[in-house]
Amino acid sequence: MERLLLEIGTEEIPAGYIQPALEALASDVVRKLTEARIDHGEVQTYGTPRRLVLAVAAVAERQKPKTEEVLGPPERVARDPQGAYTLAAKKFAEKVGIPVEKLRVKDTDKGRYLFAVISDKGTSTKKLLPQLLPEAILNVPFPKAMRWSDLSISFARPIQSVLALLGKSVVGFTLGGRIKSGRQAWGHMFMEHKRVKIDSADDYIEQMRQAQVVVDIQARKRMVREQVAAAAEKLGGKVLPDEALLDTVTNLVEIPIAAGGRFDEAFLELPREILITSMREHQKYFAVTDAAGQLMPCFVAVNNTRAKDMALVAKGHQRVLRARLSDAQFFYRSDLEQKMENWNERLKGVLFQAQLGSMHAKVQRVQQIATQLADVTAPELKPQVSRAAQLCKADLVSQVVYEFTNLQGIMGRHYAAAAGEHPDVAQAIEEHYRPTYSGGPLPQNRVGALLAIADKLDTICGCFSVGLAPTGASDPYALRRQSIGIVQIMLAQQFTFSLRAAIDISLKHFTPANAAETAEAVYAFIQQRIAHILAEEGFAKDIVAAVVSVSVDHVPNVWQRTAALQALKGAPDFEPLAVAFKRAVNIVRKADTVAGVKPEAALFAETAETALYEAYHRVKQQMEQCLAAGDLNQTLRIIATLREPVDRFFDDVMVMAEDAALRRNRLALLQAVASLFGRIADFSKITT
Repeated sequence: MERLLLEIGTEEIPAGYIQPALEALASDVVRKLTEARIDHGEVQTYGTPRRLVLAVAAVAERQKPKTEEVLGPPERVARDPQGAYTLAAKKFAEKVGIPVEKLRVKDTDKGRYLFAVISDKGTSTKKLLPQLLPEAILNVPFPKAMRWSDLSISFARPIQSVLALLGKSVVGFTLGGRIKSGRQAWGHMFMEHKRVKIDSADDYIEQMRQAQVVVDIQARKRMVREQVAAAAEKLGGKVLPDEALLDTVTNLVEIPIAAGGRFDEAFLELPREILITSMREHQKYFAVTDAAGQLMPCFVAVNNTRAKDMALVAKGHQRVLRARLSDAQFFYRSDLEQKMENWNERLKGVLFQAQLGSMHAKVQRVQQIATQLADVTAPELKPQVSRAAQLCKADLVSQVVYEFTNLQGIMGRHYAAAAGEHPDVAQAIEEHYRPTYSGGPLPQNRVGALLAIADKLDTICGCFSVGLAPTGASDPYALRRQSIGIVQIMLAQQFTFSLRAAIDISLKHFTPANAAETAEAVYAFIQQRIAHILAEEGFAKDIVAAVVSVSVDHVPNVWQRTAALQALKGAPDFEPLAVAFKRAVNIVRKADTVAGVKPEAALFAETAETALYEAYHRVKQQMEQCLAAGDLNQTLRIIATLREPVDRFFDDVMVMAEDAALRRNRLALLQAVASLFGRIADFSKITT
């Protein structure tokens, strides 16, 4: 067994392409080796901006042998009356590649058939790889691929070389009719720009390190982390943690060389988000903070080349950053001279969605939705909610946000604070976008929470109104994430307003063909998200289905009912209770409708009927008290006391009596009992 090594040498690949490409390459090669019956060991990937590398340990020298039986024609067709093979048998033998004399006969369920035993001893791996590897290389997916020269192939960037070794032997093949595989790789583009002859797949990593290339991504990442931290320490501070930037920078260099630099302290007047974004997004520089977490007028850059005078390199970075920060400072100061109200008028020229109008129209809708939600939730916050809604999108037309789009909302907070707006208003402008990603932070104050819900509801209801509901895996407007955000915010803030009412408030601003159907579709869409969240939190699927199918109109109550029911399910007497309830529900469903019919005590003929009726009234009264107090656990414990009278009722009473009045009265009693359970969950969906 030998080590397989494949390196695709290219021009510089974008940093974000590298890891997904390596994962796809490894997956495809493993699949191909498995399908080809080639045993192998651990698969590892490496990469830099100029190479994608795959290493597979312990690759078998040849395929595993295989023996299979191939069924042929029936014996009556394959042999003539004298027992000689017919043309059908000969054609079958020719097809499977064996002499006709080696065909055998076996009994099957359909009779006697000819069959062939085909043995494949396996082909040498060296003969198979020249076909497998080129296919795997050209199968690597990229967000964008390109063609070059007159070659017929495409890749993320032009391929300069292909290194392919099995142990010490070259795996020979050609890509695009011109690029031949071999045992040579290129060293560092600037510090060791020469071909490196790789003697063995086992020597590759060390030989490339000698050529100033660290191909191991994790090793390179550790080097970046250590060097950046050391450079920041020399500047008197520490690096602002940024794992995403660390990953990006790691895949921008083949060997990291960090250099610290400084910028004019006058730029510290800018909000820290502008400074960090200017350094991070445009230059891929790390920000530096002091012991108190405040930004210092310093940065750390990671270079791909070791220079003789790194101080000169740092000065070059400083000049570039100064130009960036000067532009940002000009934009910020210009924005501060404007009034946010004036920006709202310019939102008429910013499109929200082609069928839903401008961002200005969205702001007006959101303001009305948010204030109506405030009316029923926190009337004292209505002025702040209305003002925050009015200004929530204004910063979209500011110069800073035009330059740094990821600062939307953040800059709105800064501008509102600078203009003397209420602190809750300023905070809400930033927080109404939250959560911006799965598991992201939620709005912290109630003003921002109400505004976030209103904004997300407007987007969801608007899209559903014009036929833009998500389909399958397609969700271009992130409606699933936004509906999850609504649920998470309502749960975190313990908002108890009606979800259906909120949907109706939002839909009034649109004119769907069928408003009732659209409202129900939006409700069902959010209902599905709630079920998904509950399941992810570890609640049993049957419990979730039982609770969600009844109602999700008051979100915090959904979680309370689910937790209480799951706790009750663990009780030893829960199963017989659930069985009794299911029996009651099934009988009522199969019988004639008794909706609206109340049981009459005067018609009871059995003691068990009277006992259940009295228990029903007692439990109903106690339930009302517990529900009013919000004690769902006690509510379920009270419902559980119905088990004994329900069991006795089924033992002693013939529900489907011949007398119509008697039968109807007994069904009405069961319906009344079932309705008590139904206020909490649909017990018929619970597995027992």
